[in-house]
Amino acid sequence: MDVQEIIREQVTGHPVVLYMKGTPRAPMCGFSATAVQILQACNLPLFFSVNVLEEPAIREGIKAFSDWPTIPQLYVRGEFVGGCDIMREMYQSGELQQLLEGLAAPD
Repeated sequence: MDVQEIIREQVTGHPVVLYMKGTPRAPMCGFSATAVQILQACNLPLFFSVNVLEEPAIREGIKAFSDWPTIPQLYVRGEFVGGCDIMREMYQSGELQQLLEGLAAPD
């Protein structure tokens, strides 16, 4: 399975996916930490995350997949939402909370 197929499987196989540097418990950059805090503030304490620092092929592959040059990247219900700044703007407007409403934590 190539990297693009792996990414497609990840984003369609989980309701919420965050590609980030580090893990939700130990983010390795400020933008990833902010993204995690935003999701937690939306009452979504658990979500599927991919540490791109441990998976260099995915780190580069996700940028091509989304046509978005930076990490973190958020996907909800298989759709690319955006990075940290877009998440922040959507959170402040209430749009992100609506998008995430009713989503369960991963198995």
